[in-house]
Amino acid sequence: MALECQEVGEASPKNSFSNPWGKEITGPSTTDYFPSASSKTNSHKKSQNKSVIPKIVSAFPSKKAETKSGSTGNDNAGPNGGNRSFTDLPSALVSEILRRLDAKELGIVSCVSTLLHSLASDHHGWKDFYCNRWGPPLGLNASPVSGSPNQKSWKELFVEREFRSKAFMGRFSIDALHGHTEAVRAVFLLQSAKLIFTGGYDSVIRMWDMEEGLSVAVSRPLGCTIRAIAADSELLVAGGTDAFLQCWRAIEGNPHVFDITGSTMNQNYDFRLWGHEGPITCLALDSSRIYSGSWDMSVRVWDRAQLKCLRTLRHGDWVWALAPRGGTIASTAGKDVYVWDIERGDPISVISNAHVGNAHSLTRSHLGDLLFTGGEDGVIHMFEIAENCDDEDIRPAATWIPHNGPVHSLAFEFPWLVSSSSDGRLALIDVRKLLKSSQCSLSRQGFRVKQSSPDVVEPPQRMLHGFGCNLFSVDIGADRIICGGEEGVVRVWNFSQALEIEKRVQALRSIRQENRMRRRKAQIEMTGNPGRTDQCSVAAKRNQLNGDRNGVWHSKRGVSGKLKA
Repeated sequence: MALECQEVGEASPKNSFSNPWGKEITGPSTTDYFPSASSKTNSHKKSQNKSVIPKIVSAFPSKKAETKSGSTGNDNAGPNGGNRSFTDLPSALVSEILRRLDAKELGIVSCVSTLLHSLASDHHGWKDFYCNRWGPPLGLNASPVSGSPNQKSWKELFVEREFRSKAFMGRFSIDALHGHTEAVRAVFLLQSAKLIFTGGYDSVIRMWDMEEGLSVAVSRPLGCTIRAIAADSELLVAGGTDAFLQCWRAIEGNPHVFDITGSTMNQNYDFRLWGHEGPITCLALDSSRIYSGSWDMSVRVWDRAQLKCLRTLRHGDWVWALAPRGGTIASTAGKDVYVWDIERGDPISVISNAHVGNAHSLTRSHLGDLLFTGGEDGVIHMFEIAENCDDEDIRPAATWIPHNGPVHSLAFEFPWLVSSSSDGRLALIDVRKLLKSSQCSLSRQGFRVKQSSPDVVEPPQRMLHGFGCNLFSVDIGADRIICGGEEGVVRVWNFSQALEIEKRVQALRSIRQENRMRRRKAQIEMTGNPGRTDQCSVAAKRNQLNGDRNGVWHSKRGVSGKLKA
């Protein structure tokens, strides 16, 4: 089906579409994008539109530009004398136009016609939308192929993940994991293996099954307080107050990935890295490196293959938190926040006095363009980190004050930022309302923060109460929030039940919508068939007469009953 440019603007007077998320969105008028012959006089005014589409379409010469002066030619005439449509453009140009749209706009385009639905649903832009928010899907060995019976398309993966993000505002259950004898200082959720790792003052690492909530393994005592844990599908690293990194490699065929009990006694699977001169406070991993921060005022970058320190980033105060993304790593030391170039070892940006007191916690978005910090003052800041920006230009783009005590830990999974504090509460913050889509480059689409007053304090979307005080560490993922604190109990907020409830609500909503459309179709058919309308009116009158007779019969029966009494 070809989409004619002149008819699109007249298809709906309200010009509204239904997006895949169930919200009615008012789309831009397509007559602004595709000029018609009747709107030729206003072409200069419409050329100032910021959309990419008018700039590209205007580059095509009119087929009737060679008409005599005084005659009115049709600018939209196609090669066969018909109207030119959007799909007549070269496929590469159509793909580039769709690539410039964000997820909401691409969803609107897919609702216009069957042909555009096919083009927009199979467009590779959905892969960018997904990976820029959450990274590659877990457990996905190959890229999804549209139409494959075993794999979902990128659009289906994106819509499903976007739907799952709504769960954190729904119903939840709380599981309490008992096993530690003292305070828990570090928690980590490994989503790919559905495992939870915890450590604390009792100097052991515990491994928990995320689904069952059972302890599956306990490490031997490491002889120090465990303050940081990081893991992926190949390596588990823990750091503590004795300044060494305890590492375990994954064992193929092991049902729990790692053997932390020490039964193997093999240096290839269980080893330590030395180099720091003070307690280790934070850890992170990527595909080729290990990152560790310490109170010796340094961040060390380790090579995972050679197991040696590649670079040391010196700070001016104790290092509290770090977060690597791509070729940069962000860290907090004292009151300041740093962004470093990993290869050169030089600071790219320095945010001085980010908090009143120490900046205890730090996390970043997947692309690294959004940076969140939590401090001793109980304040959470969001900074927008651009590629070319001066230190003086970096100001908090948004601020939250949800806690009455220091913010010990932050975790981020788009769009939710979760924080834990010494006041015994967790704050859930949805950052979507503060962001707008931004095309950073031809291959990357990020976010820009909407302009707002720097004095405005944003409210959190939800507060969860931990059972006790001093919640030291928090993590989020797989529809769950994990937190550990001073009482020595690991608590898991499970929001998977909210997804099931939301699915049932959507199923009922779709059934009501289908019934509504059926009734509307029946009304249209009755309006177009007057004979049938007369038959229905006669049937209605008969039913009304029968109803009156039944009413009389019941009334007589009631009277006779009274007479007998």
